[in-house]
Amino acid sequence: QVQLVDSGGGLVQPGGSLRLSCAASGFTLNVYAIGWFRQAPGKEREGVSCISSGGSTYYVDSVKGRFTISKDNAGNTVYLQMNSLKPEDTAVYYCALRLGTTRCPSLGYAGDDSSYGMDYWGKGALVTVSS
Repeated sequence: QVQLVDSGGGLVQPGGSLRLSCAASGFTLNVYAIGWFRQAPGKEREGVSCISSGGSTYYVDSVKGRFTISKDNAGNTVYLQMNSLKPEDTAVYYCALRLGTTRCPSLGYAGDDSSYGMDYWGKGALVTVSS
């Protein structure tokens, strides 16, 4: 059974940093893409970043230069290092997995398809950026 456990959220002041973790288990395929998505209160879900099993990384424009996605050598844990956080980064952050392809979804707002074509989702980690 595939499981994604996302953690590392919390309260941080503007300009601060947090690192989110996504621990993935229950699958043996080594071809996949894992993404981070967020949903702020009253807003649609937004694709933030994605990494493929081959190591390619992608970011939405609003976080480029501030967020870094990475994975451990075993590929079981994916991280999202978030620096220079802003109040507008406040949201519940979810990791999600797409199996059988290294193709990451288009990031940003998805319009009608808020699943982004991902197969499995974590339960989310709340990030609050506030002074």
